[in-house]
Amino acid sequence: METIDILRHAWFVLIGVLFVGYSILDGFDLGIGALFPFLARDDSDKRALVNSIWPVWDGNEVWLLTAGGAMFAVFPQAYATVFSGFYLALMLVLFALIFRAVSLEFWYYDEARRTLWQWAFTIGSLLPALLFGVALGNVVIGVPLDAAMEYAGDFFTLLRPYPLLIGLLGLSAILLQGATYAVLKTDGALRERARAATRATWIGFIVMFNAALIATIVYQPLFFRKTLALLFVFAVVAAWLALAVAQRRRRDGWAFLFSSLVFAGLWGVAGASHHPFLVKGGGDALTSITIANGSSSELTLTVTLVIALIGMPVVIGYTAYVYRVFRGTARG
Repeated sequence: METIDILRHAWFVLIGVLFVGYSILDGFDLGIGALFPFLARDDSDKRALVNSIWPVWDGNEVWLLTAGGAMFAVFPQAYATVFSGFYLALMLVLFALIFRAVSLEFWYYDEARRTLWQWAFTIGSLLPALLFGVALGNVVIGVPLDAAMEYAGDFFTLLRPYPLLIGLLGLSAILLQGATYAVLKTDGALRERARAATRATWIGFIVMFNAALIATIVYQPLFFRKTLALLFVFAVVAAWLALAVAQRRRRDGWAFLFSSLVFAGLWGVAGASHHPFLVKGGGDALTSITIANGSSSELTLTVTLVIALIGMPVVIGYTAYVYRVFRGTARG
C-alpha cells in the first residue's frame, strides 16, 4: 500500500472519530433539548436540565466544526458535493442550532416569553437530531451525482424512505443519550422521570435499529458481506444490553458509558459498511466519490495529519478537564 493510501485510510478513520466525538457529546445535549417538555414539570426542573448542559454545550459543537473543517481539507470533493447538494437541509440544521443557542440565553432572562424560548430550544434540538441521520442515510445509500460528481437531485430526493429511517434511528440514539445523561446529572423526581425516559428510549432504539437492519437487507444486500460491519452490529447490541443491566442496577455512569458505546457502534457500522466510499452515486458507481478520487494531495494529507495528531490530544485533554470541573448533579 502506498503512503497516500495509508494517509487516506487514516483520515477516513480520524474523521469518523471526530463524528463519534460530536455524536456522543452533542448527542446528550440535543437529547436533553428534545426531551425537555417530557422531563421538566416546573421551573426548577427546567433550570436543572438547562444547567446540566450549560457549561459544555457550545464546546460540544466544536467537534462538528472540526469534522467539517477536516473534510474540507482532506476530502474536498466530498465536502463540496455534500454541502452544496444538501444546502437547504444543512441551512435548516444551521438555523435550528442558532435558534437553539439563542433560546438558552433568552429562556433565562426573558421570563415573559419563556414558553416560546422553551419550544425554540426543543425544536432546535429535535430538527438537527433528525436531519443529521437523514443526511448520513443519503450518503450511505447514494444520491444522484452527475459526471462532475455534483449533486443532481433536489431537496425532496433527500427524503426517501431509507434515509428517513436512518434519521429516526439517529434520533432514537440521541434521545437515549439525553435520557441517560439526565439520569446522571439530576436527582429526585426529575431523575426518576429520566429513568423512565431511558427505559422508553431504550426500547425505541432497538425497534428502530432492527427496522434499519431489515431495510439495509432490502436496499444494500452487500452490507452483510462486510465482516467488520457485522462485528459492529454485535457491538451495538452488546452495549444496548449492558445499558439495560447498568440501568437496572442504577449504575448511572455506566449506563451513560454504554449509551455512548451504542452511538459509537452505530458509526462503526456506517463506516465499515460504507468504506471506501465517501458519497455514493445513486445507480452509477463511476460517479461515486471515494477516498481515492475525492482526497487532497499527499502533502496536504501529511501536513493536516501532523496538525491533527498534535491538536487532538489537546482538545481531548481540555474536554476531559471541563467535564471534570463541572461534574456532579445539576441543581434547579
